[in-house]
Amino acid sequence: MINATAVYIDGYNFYYGRIRGTRYKWIDMVALFHRLVHEQDPDSQLTLVRYFSAFCLARFSTHGNASTIAQDCFLRGHEARHGARFQKTMGTHTHDRSGTKMPRYVDGVAFDRNDRVKAWKLEEKQTDVNIALAMYRDAASGAFSQLVVCSNDSDVEPVLRAIKADFPHIRLGVITPRRPPEEGAVSHRNMMSSLSVNAHWARSHIRDEELAACQLPDRIQTGKKPIDKPSHW
Repeated sequence: MINATAVYIDGYNFYYGRIRGTRYKWIDMVALFHRLVHEQDPDSQLTLVRYFSAFCLARFSTHGNASTIAQDCFLRGHEARHGARFQKTMGTHTHDRSGTKMPRYVDGVAFDRNDRVKAWKLEEKQTDVNIALAMYRDAASGAFSQLVVCSNDSDVEPVLRAIKADFPHIRLGVITPRRPPEEGAVSHRNMMSSLSVNAHWARSHIRDEELAACQLPDRIQTGKKPIDKPSHW
């Protein structure tokens, strides 16, 4: 029996949990999650990948305008390569222009709520609610027999619980964007048990070799101007 499957990727969580600081930023999301879902269940047919994030802000980015161009190339490359099989939903960023008072961190010194400094606090907005709405509406549509979310954010828990209760025939999966644990190392970012307990199956990490095998071509032809892999990626 073929299981029509949709995947929901928390882009911010995926980037900071698994991709940042690696050589694998030019990842083909559709190819990667096709591989991971098929490995879990060979009868799965990945028909839709939904990607959720926010457009980066050049003034807060390490590479300035080059970062915004890179993100645009990444998204357009997926749309050119996969068409309607890849769909993006972009939220927004907010920041307090006057600065936000945060407790000062001093190594080896206990937290002192009275010792605060002003800092820029950049927050991504709408991603969690956009994921929840998309998952629930897709569940209600009857188009899918399996929904898989890639996140390690406990904010996803309520929609998993709701779908599990309201659509018990739908199979739920969780893929955590984490590196494989190193032998003898203590992980600082464990898999959220609140997610796995509300899913039929869960995968705790994504391996380097899986990322390496699912990279976009360095140049993506579009019929017009080609899309090239960003030089700093």
